[in-house]
Amino acid sequence: MGQSGDNGCRENRLYENKSALRQKMRAARDALSPAEIEEKSERIAERVLAHPAYAGAASVMFYASFGSEVRTDALIKRALADGKAAAVPVCLPDRRLLPSLIRRFPEELSPGRFGVPEPRAGFLRPASPADFDLIVVPGVAFDRRGYRLGYGAGCYDRFLRETRPGAVFVGLAFELQLVDDVYPEPHDVPVHFIVTEERVIACRQF
Repeated sequence: MGQSGDNGCRENRLYENKSALRQKMRAARDALSPAEIEEKSERIAERVLAHPAYAGAASVMFYASFGSEVRTDALIKRALADGKAAAVPVCLPDRRLLPSLIRRFPEELSPGRFGVPEPRAGFLRPASPADFDLIVVPGVAFDRRGYRLGYGAGCYDRFLRETRPGAVFVGLAFELQLVDDVYPEPHDVPVHFIVTEERVIACRQF
């Protein structure tokens, strides 16, 4: 088998490994009860709010949580109360993320593409990826190097590459979402730290 065939086999194995891990981790997260999700999310939010990266950020882009993701509602409300510029992403048809500033949460949001909450018509306030000091990133799984396994669209990796120098990326995850390897690819962008209900994991300097 030639080099191109070997590359194709490796790519197939990588895809299969990532797909299997994505399915396994989503099932594990979905098995959490609503009460467990809320309790663990509260503990995660407390750790984020106590972190120097949050204190030093004038602007934060959050993900708007849905399903069994770590909840971000309390964090968004607190950031607005603290006078920070807060935004959530809008998923565009080309799978790019457009940050949109919010002023009232959750009143300005409703389910958008894939059921993810997004600003309703009339409340879209576009911003640039370079406008934010802190980016709060979701994931299906994370490894301790800061690499994340997303939902497969690549939206966040493209977005993170467009942020300004010095921006800090934080991944939110339940402990059960931490694994040894998420099979990162060259284009993947690791987060600087991960916050779980049990700890803060420093992945790389910022």
